[in-house]
Amino acid sequence: MALLITDRCINCDMCEPECPNDAISMGFETYQIDPDRCTECVGYYSYSTCQNVCPINNVIILDPAHIESPQALQVKFEKLKTEK
Repeated sequence: MALLITDRCINCDMCEPECPNDAISMGFETYQIDPDRCTECVGYYSYSTCQNVCPINNVIILDPAHIESPQALQVKFEKLKTEK
């Protein structure tokens, strides 16, 4: 699954620089995650760095609209890695 930043985001700027896939950017009112670039940090870390640094619990959640297996996230990571 890709991750999703909820409307409880306080725009603290902690998550965006932590994303190794450049999937986080400022949206209209709060930060947003591009589901095509989010691998939940698969390929880089054993945890999602944005969730780890977010000061508010449950603001960055699994996106139910973008369900992906760990294998699919790994494939996405490999594809993104070739683009860099």
